[in-house]
Amino acid sequence: MSNCKSIRTFIGAKDFEESRRFYITLDFFELQLSPNMSFFKVDDTLGFYLQNAYVKDWVANTMLFLEVENVEDYLAVLKSKKLTEKYPKVKLSEIVDNDWGKEFFLHDPSGILWHIGCFYK
Repeated sequence: MSNCKSIRTFIGAKDFEESRRFYITLDFFELQLSPNMSFFKVDDTLGFYLQNAYVKDWVANTMLFLEVENVEDYLAVLKSKKLTEKYPKVKLSEIVDNDWGKEFFLHDPSGILWHIGCFYK
């Protein structure tokens, strides 16, 4: 497995255009691959594919974990973007302190659940 460079998941979208706008608002860079698929990335190793495909059971059970350096700072940035006002279906939680680290939760417009957190050293 020494040749591995990244893992990239595929997620669905109930409203593809709304989801594209949402991820651009989150400061992901979009590379449109086709009319029905985009690759969103932070850098060359962190990214995911957004598809114009929706299966309720699949999307409702999709979760991703984004590890960040500072949970408090990242939550403040997201709150400043007023995501829940711009996207009525979006949910943003407060920080939860766990025995392994801290996290908060972000549901995208389709219901994809993002765990955003950091681990204790």
